[in-house]
Amino acid sequence: MILIFIINSVLVGLAVLIHFEALNYLSFISPRLHIQRRLRVLFALFGALAAHVVEIWMFAFAYYFLIKPGYFGDLLGHFDKSLMDCSYFSFTTYTSLGFGDVHPVGELRFLAGLEALTGLVLIAWTASFMFLEMQKLWKY
Repeated sequence: MILIFIINSVLVGLAVLIHFEALNYLSFISPRLHIQRRLRVLFALFGALAAHVVEIWMFAFAYYFLIKPGYFGDLLGHFDKSLMDCSYFSFTTYTSLGFGDVHPVGELRFLAGLEALTGLVLIAWTASFMFLEMQKLWKY
């Protein structure tokens, strides 16, 4: 249980650090681009989305390597514990979409809850970052 707690803490910490560095880089580089202001906003948006995708895949790899028999419940019988299935679960968890067709069992429930909370916070952070970027870059 202590090992799972440490792994979960490291994953959340890495996700926050990745997001911080990505947004920091985007806020530094986007005003210096020699393109239209509106395109700079799009650059920042796609950069932030790329950071989210990296974070989601990081959680997906964690699920993939932490899976033990019986760690996922599958309502439809299609979850075969592949990396793609783990990424599907990670995308739906991170975005708090949660279809419910696949659900964690055992120790992975804690990681899934932390991923959902982390995704919620980082998505909100991206929204506020984009608002500030739009305020800076869309002045006329």
